[in-house]
Amino acid sequence: MSTPRPTGKLAPALPLALVFLAAFVLPLVALVAISLFRTPAFAELSPAQYLRFLGDPFSLRVLADTVMLGLEVALCALVLAYPLALVYVASGPLIRTGLIFLILLPLLTSTVVRTFAWIVILGRDGIVNSAMLSLGLWDSPARLLYSWGGLVLALTQIQLPLMALPLINSLLRLDGNLARAAEGLGAGRVRVFVTVILPLTLPGAIAGLLLVFAAAATAFITQTLIGGGRIILMPSYIYQQSMGVQDWPFAAALSLIFTAAVIGIVAAIGALSRRLTRGLDAA
Repeated sequence: MSTPRPTGKLAPALPLALVFLAAFVLPLVALVAISLFRTPAFAELSPAQYLRFLGDPFSLRVLADTVMLGLEVALCALVLAYPLALVYVASGPLIRTGLIFLILLPLLTSTVVRTFAWIVILGRDGIVNSAMLSLGLWDSPARLLYSWGGLVLALTQIQLPLMALPLINSLLRLDGNLARAAEGLGAGRVRVFVTVILPLTLPGAIAGLLLVFAAAATAFITQTLIGGGRIILMPSYIYQQSMGVQDWPFAAALSLIFTAAVIGIVAAIGALSRRLTRGLDAA
């Protein structure tokens, strides 16, 4: 009896591989090739665009600000998602249905719509400023729109479902007897959360951190509309260099550097997660 050839097993994956090659690999190769030209006229091949980035303090600061934004949004979403996930797990079927609907509702709404809603909320005559002025807490409207805090707040709300869903899944898999046993031994709620719930739900938290960081750092629409022209981050910086200045080699180099930075941080968080998980298992 003849054994099937390996190529026969891989044949069904061939169409998907061709689509992946055409939609991802070839554009990436073209991007690398474009980034190696010295001038926008595509005159000479050299690593000048990468050296230009490394020697430009403004470009380095833009990259650092973008990474910092992603990390801040991810941490803020983590802080807000844990109470939401704990309430979901402790609630009955009716409340769970309402909570999961509220969590999933933003995902069913366009990012543009949600971003414009935050413009209305954070604007000079928006809901927050109007409420604070009416209550007499502020003497004049605060600049919430086109500010770093406003951008972090908007992105945290927009990306919160990406953090809440993995945490809910982790908490649902957690054996409730462990928390009750810790409480029976005299541990308070805070200690139970820190010593039992948090370590056992760490994989879900790390998954949420990775998703939110990557989504927030690359959120071109929200960064542009909420941040405006006062906050320059990598997505808008790449857009300016490509569509505004028409410097395609530098824009291509920026894109590749930004992609490498995001992938590197995601890989570092994943490696840290595996290390912490192994440490907890050993303990």
